[in-house]
Amino acid sequence: MSTEAAYGYNSKVEGEVIVSKLDTVVNWIRKHSVWPMPMGLACCAIELMASGGSRFDISRFGMEVMRFSPRQSDCMIVSGTVTYKMAEVVRRIYDQMAEPKWVVAMGACASTGGMYRSYAVLQGVDRIVPVDVYISGCPPRPEALLDGLMKLQDQIMKEPSVSNLLKKDMHPAPKALKTTAIAH
Repeated sequence: MSTEAAYGYNSKVEGEVIVSKLDTVVNWIRKHSVWPMPMGLACCAIELMASGGSRFDISRFGMEVMRFSPRQSDCMIVSGTVTYKMAEVVRRIYDQMAEPKWVVAMGACASTGGMYRSYAVLQGVDRIVPVDVYISGCPPRPEALLDGLMKLQDQIMKEPSVSNLLKKDMHPAPKALKTTAIAH
């Protein structure tokens, strides 16, 4: 038998109302349903895989559904060395992700190029995609990834989600004038 104390609220719906902001509710839902897109490019990917195991249990945060399809994910975790060959692929996958989307740079190589100062290695994934959270380490431990994902959840809670859409609908942007480019 359930009691009022077990749930923290009275289950009767007779005139009781819960009041909250729509942004807060939408962001709370987004915060607890982040679906990562793993971009495992080097040794950091092993630590990313370990975070899904029973010892670290990423599912505590609602992020256990690793999606390998960009259209079904909203958080790209770039783990490892990004070469210029892979940079185009990373950007293409990022562009295919639906809004809102977030990026986590996991490890020294993804954040700054790491120890590889060569012509073949991109010196930070933030040169091709906007990064929301940087996780340091070579390779970073699964605990560091979980801490970074909790920081991302805090950022998600602070983002305006619905209020911006409502403002855009109420005040549409003026139509741009047609212009033509003239070649000299």
